[in-house]
Amino acid sequence: MSQARAYVTLDELLHLRHRAKGFSFLPRQPVHSLLTGRHASRLRGRGLDFEELRHYVEGDDTRAIDWTATARLGTPHVRVYTEERDRNVLLLVDQRRSMFFGSRRAMKSVVAAEAAALSAFRVASLGDRVGAIVFSEAGGVTEIRPESRDAGVRRILPEIVRHNGLLSAGSEAISDPSLLNDALRRATRLASHDWLVCLISDTAGADDETVKQVTRLTAHNDVLSVFVSDPLEAELPDIGRAVLADGRQQIEVDLSARDLRRGFAAGYAERRANAARFSLQRAIPVLAVMTDRDVLEQLREQLGRRLARHRAA
Repeated sequence: MSQARAYVTLDELLHLRHRAKGFSFLPRQPVHSLLTGRHASRLRGRGLDFEELRHYVEGDDTRAIDWTATARLGTPHVRVYTEERDRNVLLLVDQRRSMFFGSRRAMKSVVAAEAAALSAFRVASLGDRVGAIVFSEAGGVTEIRPESRDAGVRRILPEIVRHNGLLSAGSEAISDPSLLNDALRRATRLASHDWLVCLISDTAGADDETVKQVTRLTAHNDVLSVFVSDPLEAELPDIGRAVLADGRQQIEVDLSARDLRRGFAAGYAERRANAARFSLQRAIPVLAVMTDRDVLEQLREQLGRRLARHRAA
């Protein structure tokens, strides 16, 4: 089993710029996006500005026909709209100690950083403003207000790297699950109306207050959850004695003990249930991203044009 990458560098995140394509968080590319169908109504997308009234041509959506103008002018006319530009997108990036875990390609904290960088670059390339709230025990909660194009990205990525670099399995610092709610409260105060808020986290420590804050966010904004997990969390292998680190401590355990494996799986099941709770109770899309696979590939499968090919296979 290859060792999971524990930290991410600024250069590594910057190199993701040219790969950040083929997916969209907004229902602006509906044909191949997971956010169509049952998810489409969950995201408001951009606002629409009226552009012109023109003659109906074959292939136009009949729902766009302006019947008043059609009756007045004697021929079918449709109303044409353009999308508003510069939407605010806020990324909530979890770098808590619960994220400092990984068994394959990278730690959950690294995967969250990569997902955030790809998202930030993609949002900026589409002309939207991007900001972030990055949170960790050692770094606290850092708030970066949305800025247009590269300005926002240039402020976000160094903060993610800073928080990520503060993680350590040997640290005596205590894990603080309440930071998730602190970050959501910050987002609630910052996101006023028609923002897209994307939570990238393992949802560890989520509780009733978490749901309350998510509910407040969804009242006037779109919310999307990216649930980060590691394959080993779902089922520990029966391989005898091994050393495990959870971001708080490093211990040697006997993985042949059935009760231990069940308890570990129960913790993972609780985090998955937290993510599902957001989706079912608050009707927000939840994307699953694993540590053992390329992050961009997973985003494209769930949000991009590659989804159509997977369904056809």
